[in-house]
Amino acid sequence: MEAITSNFPHGEGRTCVITRRACFSASHLYRLPELSDDDNSALFGPCSIAPGHGHNYELIVTMEGDLNKYGMVLNLSDVKHAIKNEVTSQLDFRFLNDTWPEFDLSKPEGCLPTTESLVRIIWERLKSHLPLKSLRLYENPKLWADYQGNAMDAYLTVQTHFSAAHRLAREDLPQTENEKIFGKCARPNGHGHNYLVDITVKGKINPRTGMICDLSALNSLINDLVVEPFDHTFLNKDIPYFANCVPTAENIALHISDKLTNPINAIGANLYKIKLQESPNNAAEVYANVPESTIDTKDSKNQVRLLR
Repeated sequence: MEAITSNFPHGEGRTCVITRRACFSASHLYRLPELSDDDNSALFGPCSIAPGHGHNYELIVTMEGDLNKYGMVLNLSDVKHAIKNEVTSQLDFRFLNDTWPEFDLSKPEGCLPTTESLVRIIWERLKSHLPLKSLRLYENPKLWADYQGNAMDAYLTVQTHFSAAHRLAREDLPQTENEKIFGKCARPNGHGHNYLVDITVKGKINPRTGMICDLSALNSLINDLVVEPFDHTFLNKDIPYFANCVPTAENIALHISDKLTNPINAIGANLYKIKLQESPNNAAEVYANVPESTIDTKDSKNQVRLLR
């Protein structure tokens, strides 16, 4: 095999993306002074209960640039110090509502320190120090926000799970043919998975609440339309949609996308992506910019990405 060589000594001048992880622990309270106790409770649920609650945050900083003569985009020691000086040393073991002036709710421009608003403001504090490409902030392993520097636009992801069985087979084909296509997955009595589902929504951060949408309402939609109907079912028999549609990971993700698109629009956000993790080795991603019913089968590869 012919070796691949570069004309650039030590990669100098070539573009590369690097990441740096940082962690901090902090607490916050979702409560707006202009709202009554009942209104705060209705809007923010338990997050409005004083004196607040805390999280172990994980920040992923993604940077892009050209390699220097030493084969680096940046000296990682400089990256570490920039993140520490501008972010973690100021937020670690703090009450976020009282840290940065952007969270001063006594001012009309003040906003709540939600995950979405926090990651946006972190971007503003880092952008003059690092060549940022994107930021991801985990509030916990099942909730995170992404920001790419586009004004008030951000992404919020909720992870949930359900357990279900399925059989991969087409009823119009003989068993031998199904086994050729689907292998063991075509066995007559089916098999099961513990599915992980990442639901990513996109929207504008509200300048006062700091939210893309009502998180409680989003969680209710996911639970009512996905988790409860699908959990502990045999998909082929219990979900009418899959009576005539093979419940592959791709088709399950597409169906979830189709079920959630309009309801999420109704609460003020846009469904961006569904990722369905079938097993540690198999996953499918569906981008929801085209409704399932309008996708031409010849072009569906542009909407579904299989990760295996």
